[in-house]
Amino acid sequence: MTDLIGLTVGELGRLLQSRRLSASELLAAHLERIERVDGSVKAFLRLTPELAAEQAAVADRALRSGEAGPLAGIPLAIKDVLCVRGVETTAGSQILRGFKPPYTGTAVSRLFAAGAVMLGVTNCDEFAMGSSTENSGYFPTHNPWALDRVPGGSSGGSAAAVAAGEAVVALGTDTGGSIRQPAALTGVVGMKPTYGRVSRYGLIAFASSLDQIGPFARSVEDAAILLEAMCGHDPLDATSSNRPNDVRRDLEAGVMGMRLGVPREYYEAEGIEPGVKAAIQNAIQALREAGAEIVDVTLPHTDYGLAAYYIIAPAECSSNLARFDGVRYGLSDQDAENITDAYQRTRRQGFGTEVRRRVMLGTYALSSGYYDAYYLKAQKVRTLIKRDFDEAFNRCDAIVSATSPVVAFPLGSRTQDPLSMYLCDVLTLGGNLAGLPGVSVPCGMSEGLPVGLQVLAPQWREDVALRVARAYEVASGVKAQVAPLGPGARGAHS
Repeated sequence: MTDLIGLTVGELGRLLQSRRLSASELLAAHLERIERVDGSVKAFLRLTPELAAEQAAVADRALRSGEAGPLAGIPLAIKDVLCVRGVETTAGSQILRGFKPPYTGTAVSRLFAAGAVMLGVTNCDEFAMGSSTENSGYFPTHNPWALDRVPGGSSGGSAAAVAAGEAVVALGTDTGGSIRQPAALTGVVGMKPTYGRVSRYGLIAFASSLDQIGPFARSVEDAAILLEAMCGHDPLDATSSNRPNDVRRDLEAGVMGMRLGVPREYYEAEGIEPGVKAAIQNAIQALREAGAEIVDVTLPHTDYGLAAYYIIAPAECSSNLARFDGVRYGLSDQDAENITDAYQRTRRQGFGTEVRRRVMLGTYALSSGYYDAYYLKAQKVRTLIKRDFDEAFNRCDAIVSATSPVVAFPLGSRTQDPLSMYLCDVLTLGGNLAGLPGVSVPCGMSEGLPVGLQVLAPQWREDVALRVARAYEVASGVKAQVAPLGPGARGAHS
């Protein structure tokens, strides 16, 4: 049997459908891989082997009967902010330790219905707040390509699980770049859909007007398969759309005749590393040679995006996290003298530094006398950023840029400087503020570490973003690879 670690959904699907491989064998191979490498990577917070065995057995029966779903038997990792019935879900926070949801969220339910097998829950920055997965309430995750470096965040556990060959695909969430940025830093494909494309029911909210659920995978086609299985209207989420789920319709159409915009504000972004810029130049050249016309576009309010994001997101998180008071969920301090003391002691013990910082920022921005000065102004800037993208898309079909201005940075190197950490998302958060779909696809290496190419498309045009990303895969020959973990892995302690 071919080594199963590193194969794509399509390749594994053919083995499973032909009965040359069973879902149970595929599951065993990945559990063995997790046992072998996760002590170094630390992608998973907890495994669900019993649930996985049940789902693999169901998948095998479906495969034998010829009624298997498109993801039958495919091992899946799930970020620790997505509710799964009976599985401890903590949003990477001590305040939710022990919480087991009484229901499964819609996106996860749809993947289960398509036959996916849940391996376990992956690490993340606490309540999805961070760009390195160092803000987890449990432990940091390591980048499989260099174990002394971060995997990005906040979905760093899911990205690292796919990059390390521990899972075939994974789910993450993207509020300001939390799928695309870790995908770039770990060398896998990551997709953020249009706001409303995937139901958020069952997602522990960080910032409700920005959060989106999306896939990690080893190919653009795999990401498209997962997205197609998840999206569609959900009566349990009023913001979900009933638009057609045809995100794969032009996947192999190529870019001949397409106009691809390169925003000068992204191309000349402050802090973009020379190696990253060189990789993006090569990627743009590959797309040009594949038949695309490259055009200059401008996004003039880009410089205000970071400030607007860090008003809006903390404001929404301060409201969403008010529910975690020690009464209804998880941690509860029992030694308090009164109810107010109980609230304060529980939240002080349960929330980490970054969560407390953002709750205070958000509460301040929403407080009497400051709402107009900060929150309302930030929302007006958000409108201007959306208009920038609308005008840019009048001149091009999609926008291409680097996903992250830097490659994976050393663990601990930015934890004492929140602003430098926030700048990691400077090229991705505009897509969240405007509600756009975006995908990050591997586009080479710099300093021996992966670089990601970001493709942004107009709202509801996931098909365009995926088509351009797939065309780049074909034109360049660059594919996501499993990181060469082993005794001599880069950054490993001897």
